[in-house]
Amino acid sequence: MSTASGRAAATDRGSLARRLATVVSVVFLLVGILGFVPGITTNYGDMTFAGHDSMAKLLGVFQVSILHNIVHLLFGIVGLALARTAAGARNYLVGGGVIYLVLWIYGLVIDKNSGANFVPVNNADNWLHLVLGIGMIALGLLVSRGVARSRPGPVRV
Repeated sequence: MSTASGRAAATDRGSLARRLATVVSVVFLLVGILGFVPGITTNYGDMTFAGHDSMAKLLGVFQVSILHNIVHLLFGIVGLALARTAAGARNYLVGGGVIYLVLWIYGLVIDKNSGANFVPVNNADNWLHLVLGIGMIALGLLVSRGVARSRPGPVRV
């Protein structure tokens, strides 16, 4: 393959990385917004700013608090900012995936009825964090090869 066609493939992968990071970011923004919508979030009146005593659940399944929703919104905003470049998009996907795997482990080891569960998380959140972590890392690695080679170089024919 010539360097020119290699650059074209790298550009396509870079564009794909940016699109994937944008989609993931928009989903996080949507989740953050929906966490503040009564009806979509059950027990909305029992939502606290933070802590395990927040009884609000997004879609009746995922335990949320005001802080939890803000974290989703910020994660979405950061993702949109990083999705402006291919390298930033890749870093968001892989780095965000690592963060979610750390959150999964954290959710497994803490006592869910203690002050350590300040975000808060429940078992459904833990499984979602595992899936998000693996999924985001997989997407980031899928596009990494092409993104790493997306720097301009000499054209060879």
